[in-house]
Amino acid sequence: MFDHRDTETPRLSEVTEKIIGAAINVHRELGPGLLESAYEECLCFELSERGLAFARQVKLPVTYKNVKLDCGYRMDIVVCDLVVVELKTVEHLLRVHEAQLLSYLKMANKPLGLLLNFHVSILKNGIKRLRY
Repeated sequence: MFDHRDTETPRLSEVTEKIIGAAINVHRELGPGLLESAYEECLCFELSERGLAFARQVKLPVTYKNVKLDCGYRMDIVVCDLVVVELKTVEHLLRVHEAQLLSYLKMANKPLGLLLNFHVSILKNGIKRLRY
C-alpha cells in the first residue's frame, strides 16, 4: 500500500505545477463553454508536451467485503501515478465534487487531487487542490 508520508514532496509539487500550467494554457486557448471531453483531450495533449506520464478514464473499482466490484467509476486523468485530475464544466464547484474527488483519492490510494472547473472566466478561480 502507498504510504503518503513517503511521497517526494518536491516531485509532487513539480507535477502539480506542470498540470496547472497545462490547464491554464488550455483554458487561455479555448476559454469557457465547451464540453468536458474537449478540455480533457486538450489537457492530455498539453501533458504529453510536458513529458508527463498519464492515464485517461482510469477504472476505479469499489472494494466491498474484499471483492472488487466494477461500479462504473472512472477517474478522468491520473498523472505520474500520483495526482488524480477531475475535470468539470459547471457554474460553481460544489461540495459534492470535492467529496467525489476525495473518494477517488481514498479508493485509488493517491495523495493528491486537482479539481479543475473550466467553466470560469479565469481558471485560477476554478482550481481546487485536495489531499487525502
